[in-house]
Amino acid sequence: MTGLQVVVVTGLSGAGRSTALRVLEDMGFFCVDNLPPALAPALVELVASPGASRPPAPPPADEGASAAREHEGATIDRVGLGIDVRTGSFLDGAGDVLDALERSGHDVEVLFLDCADEVLVRRFSETRRPHALSVAGDLTGAIARERERLGFLRARARHVIDTTTLSVHDLRRALVDHLGRQRPPGMVTRVVSFGFKYGLPVDADLVFDVRYLPNPHFVPELRPKTGLDPAVARYVLGADDTQDLLARLEPMLRDLLPRYEREGKAYLTVAIGCTGGRHRSVAIAEELGRRLGADRLVAVAHRDAQRGP
Repeated sequence: MTGLQVVVVTGLSGAGRSTALRVLEDMGFFCVDNLPPALAPALVELVASPGASRPPAPPPADEGASAAREHEGATIDRVGLGIDVRTGSFLDGAGDVLDALERSGHDVEVLFLDCADEVLVRRFSETRRPHALSVAGDLTGAIARERERLGFLRARARHVIDTTTLSVHDLRRALVDHLGRQRPPGMVTRVVSFGFKYGLPVDADLVFDVRYLPNPHFVPELRPKTGLDPAVARYVLGADDTQDLLARLEPMLRDLLPRYEREGKAYLTVAIGCTGGRHRSVAIAEELGRRLGADRLVAVAHRDAQRGP
């Protein structure tokens, strides 16, 4: 039996788990949803056995189904497992099951989908679907209980995707970008800019507040631009306080990142926040990414840069 790539898709109800599994299917993963974790080893062993191949795909109804047909009859080497609170008490043994799969030589990755509570409440209200843990229609309490029950899976997740502001198409692009290519060796450091007025990024490991720096928002000719504009970047990076911040932040991160990597983290997110996430945080995230990226795997993203001024 050869080792498989096993992606466990989990997260909060309403955060896009079903959509994520459909994307994985389109990418050639053999997916099973709502599987009791105790059955996962038997399924993976069956899929990994010699001669196992992909079952026939349904007639193509859209671009995703058409792509899936390309994998018809091919040997299965990637498996997607949907696990969530609907499995009830079976969820309690999920950690031991994942450990056992890793000991068997499989590459097991937990992909966790998160979302802001108020957005989850709105999504449930729009779809009029009941939450698996709701009592007398108390959605807020159900979401809190679900976060607690799934906490151990989120803690071991290699990658957390915040779908609060993502459309279905945005989520698809994020998953294809993450899983559509071989994961490079070593830990990937994500430097993400954001605006505090829109909330903290749910996947942030380290958060730095740069709201004390000079704000281009109050310079009329700079206000409509973002920190990606050279004029805004010069304004932000030219400040003495900014240079002092970078002089302290860069060596601190260079010292910390290898320590996180030794702990086995595949991804670490460094979040840089200003008020609106358009100017200061963007310019500093770009500069920090450039400096750290000289000798590490670094990806820079701007969560709120395109929101209105």
